Amino acid sequence: MNIESNGKSRIKGNVFCTTLQMEWKKAVKALCLVVISLRLWIPTVLADDTTSPTNSAPPAEQAQPSPHANESPDVPAIRLDKEGQPMKAFLAAHDSFLKRGKSGQIGLLFIGDSITAAWPYWGKAVWKKYYGAYNAADFGFGGDRTQNVLWRIDNGELDGISPAVVVLLIGTNNHSATDVGLVPAIKKIVDEIHGKLPNTKVLLLGIFPRGNDPQNPPGNARIRAAIINVNKALAAFDDGKKTRFLDIGSKFLDPSGAISKNIMADGLHPTAAGYQIWADAMQPLLDEMLKDGNPQ
Repeated sequence: MNIESNGKSRIKGNVFCTTLQMEWKKAVKALCLVVISLRLWIPTVLADDTTSPTNSAPPAEQAQPSPHANESPDVPAIRLDKEGQPMKAFLAAHDSFLKRGKSGQIGLLFIGDSITAAWPYWGKAVWKKYYGAYNAADFGFGGDRTQNVLWRIDNGELDGISPAVVVLLIGTNNHSATDVGLVPAIKKIVDEIHGKLPNTKVLLLGIFPRGNDPQNPPGNARIRAAIINVNKALAAFDDGKKTRFLDIGSKFLDPSGAISKNIMADGLHPTAAGYQIWADAMQPLLDEMLKDGNPQ
């Protein structure tokens, strides 16, 4: 009787241990998935302190005074952290861009903010397929405004390189594209690129639409309208030769004007499907610019 009881106890104990091990493995697997997701999300979203017009930033970030409040969009400015000190992540990215410029030829260069910076994360397969043959480089950093890109250019990021085309997408972080002076600031960036790289063409992209729902929250409609107005002004910079302008914003919208979460999950940063739309919409003009050779 005791032997039978002991046997049953051992069986129950073994079953319990096996179940516990299985649950532990499931927990570890779930934790790994969370860590992987955070590694992808943090560089592309948290680095950008104005990721969405829908106030999706963490409350702690919203409560902090902006260190950019007194900056002019057309005056070069280093990125600052919440304490008003030079941002370490920004300087590290800047240093990596300088090293990339010295490490080998760059045939195609993308410059911008987190939307550009996320190509290696959400758009990796599209990037390799469309731009791998061009020795393409990505000089995007989350949260950058026009003034930060001007600082990066002034501090050597275009020195010693000679890409055939620079793709420029910037402006959405300048207070939701409503800054006074934003259009002249973007024009200044284009002019500085041409000044630093006289044999390079610039493909200037219109600022992408923001907010999944064009009307909700109510501020989305105002932001969408401001972006449209900025893009209309940017179109005037297209000279048909050294600078070309392309507005692909409508490609991200459904017939109602909404942006599917399958295309931009947070209403700002493209998903893999969004980067595919970007590449497909841009490729005909990019092919034309690359085929025509250096401007005269």
